[in-house]
Amino acid sequence: MYKAIVVGTGPAGLTAAIYLARANLNPLVIEGTQPGGQLTTTTEVENFPGFPDGIQGPELMEHMRKQAERFGAEFRSGWVDKVDFSGRPFKIQIEGGEELETETVILSTGASAKYLGIPGEQDNVGRGVSTCATCDGFFFRNKRIIVIGGGDSAMEEANFLTRFASSVTLVHRRDELRASKIMQERALSNEKVKWALNRTPLEVVTNENGIVKGLKVRNNATNQEELVEAEGVFVAIGHTPNTKFLGEQVQTDDHGYIVVKPGTTLTNVEGVFACGDVQDTRYRQAVTAAGSGCMAAMDCEKYLEGSMVHDWSGML
Repeated sequence: MYKAIVVGTGPAGLTAAIYLARANLNPLVIEGTQPGGQLTTTTEVENFPGFPDGIQGPELMEHMRKQAERFGAEFRSGWVDKVDFSGRPFKIQIEGGEELETETVILSTGASAKYLGIPGEQDNVGRGVSTCATCDGFFFRNKRIIVIGGGDSAMEEANFLTRFASSVTLVHRRDELRASKIMQERALSNEKVKWALNRTPLEVVTNENGIVKGLKVRNNATNQEELVEAEGVFVAIGHTPNTKFLGEQVQTDDHGYIVVKPGTTLTNVEGVFACGDVQDTRYRQAVTAAGSGCMAAMDCEKYLEGSMVHDWSGML
């Protein structure tokens, strides 16, 4: 039986593994279908401290993994099918039917960005298509950018991207926005923001060299296809927290994000902790995820110390 199992290997899970391993707790880290998390789909990472010249996302994740292994963390590939937190020890079943037992669990399964599923989208992720303005906006300085979406996150990303872009065109399939009034007003008052409403995205278009040159859309009013020209396409239609496998055994909010006690990583289940994007609806950055991974490991270590039962009979 393990003392601690970490589910997920993004910056949060790997940081938790480093701290747990250094505390001689020999954690098991279960890697999902995307070891390293969303950063493995990112090319240049320039806002993670300690790398003045930037670092490739996959390379950063590989460094963190090796660091955890160096201190004794064990890694297991596989997808968690279900968990049982109803009794002690906790039980985790991974694909194939194998069941693992552990005293504590750290959940760092992240949140997956929603995509449109249109041609050219996945092929160009990290090469002109992005889901994170804060991460990638800098690379589109003085270029034309498209933001797809009609909610608050789309308005926020559009406004943020005007710091870098020559123009930002907001594409939405309806002629009305879902965003709050104040967020709409901010975008409407921004001279760099242009509008392409009532248009359905059809395809991310590239030139003969494979470089993104725009977004093909259908004008829903005329049923005609159009090309909105841009060098970058940001998809801002939300995120889905990876929590379905928990089967409602851990408290989540209306959107599926794990609820933690403010200022901690404690969930409503004693001995189960959550860190990273799976419990973060606001920041969703690699550095904040890593910080919460540190918190989760320290909360976990403190819990294990407090729950230990010492046998003093041999000392008498």
